[in-house]
Amino acid sequence: MNLESIRTLIKDDIKATDALILNRLASDVVLINQIGHYIINSGGKRFRPLLVLLGARACGYEGTHHHVMAAAIEFIHTSTLLHDDVVDESHTRRGRRTANDVWGNAASVLVGDYLYSRSFQLMVEPGSMRLMEMMAEATNVIAMGEVMQLLNIHNADVDEATYMEVINRKTAKLFEAGLRVGPILVDRPDWEEVLALYGCHLGAAFQLVDDALDYMGDPQTLGKNVGDDLAEGKPTLPLIHVLHQGNEADRALIRKAIESEDGAQYLNEVIEVIKRSGALDYTLQRAREEADKAKKLLFVLPESPYRDALASLAELAVQRDH
Repeated sequence: MNLESIRTLIKDDIKATDALILNRLASDVVLINQIGHYIINSGGKRFRPLLVLLGARACGYEGTHHHVMAAAIEFIHTSTLLHDDVVDESHTRRGRRTANDVWGNAASVLVGDYLYSRSFQLMVEPGSMRLMEMMAEATNVIAMGEVMQLLNIHNADVDEATYMEVINRKTAKLFEAGLRVGPILVDRPDWEEVLALYGCHLGAAFQLVDDALDYMGDPQTLGKNVGDDLAEGKPTLPLIHVLHQGNEADRALIRKAIESEDGAQYLNEVIEVIKRSGALDYTLQRAREEADKAKKLLFVLPESPYRDALASLAELAVQRDH
């Protein structure tokens, strides 16, 4: 299944969720509306709410609380984007100026806080203590992942295990949380743990592909500049692989680029090194391994088009070009 056919499968759920997102985004504070609509409508893939909706349907859920939770997940994700762009001092995202570039850092941080708090208002609505407990834990882990990533900036001594821990907290945790929603709504704790693992592996695969695309993607397709991670001093897996497996000269170059306050000046040399060393192939292979692990977990669920769609999403996560 391609992404279009997956969206068609749950088109009514997506329509209801999109309407809910726009409705709950509304505020009587004009700046919140401006920034909120700017980033919500900035061309994102809405991958995380899609997972919530498919996961719930794959578990046989027939109510509407999954729409609320999908909107909550999207608000959490959007708030982290607003905060990330401030921390990273980013100027473009998805081919557009970032909110902080348009309105300034203070406004972006505060509207990010608004979206975070709005997400918690949403997740109260299903009336499930288990859902609130799970989401509170997830947002806390994500925040810790953000801090861990900050501590790793310009640190050329980060190893693969440490980096994967950052990915699991910062990116995969929200995937995992979204996949827990369906099993919680139908009271199937056995399915919850399996789908949580699916989400964790899928989120890791998704991030690893992002890491590779940062050095091999097309800027127009990516919606950002190639090498942004290097410019920000982030030691992602392609660089970490060279640091541990490359020759002495290559390791020295990567270390210098990571530790530099202007790593972008070494971009062309770094791209040449990571391609020649097999670091990109290694990163994409690790992504495929994570996606394969995710798919194998789905067979615990009853056979359905929704289960098939989740398996297809794992494939699509590692086949994308943006």
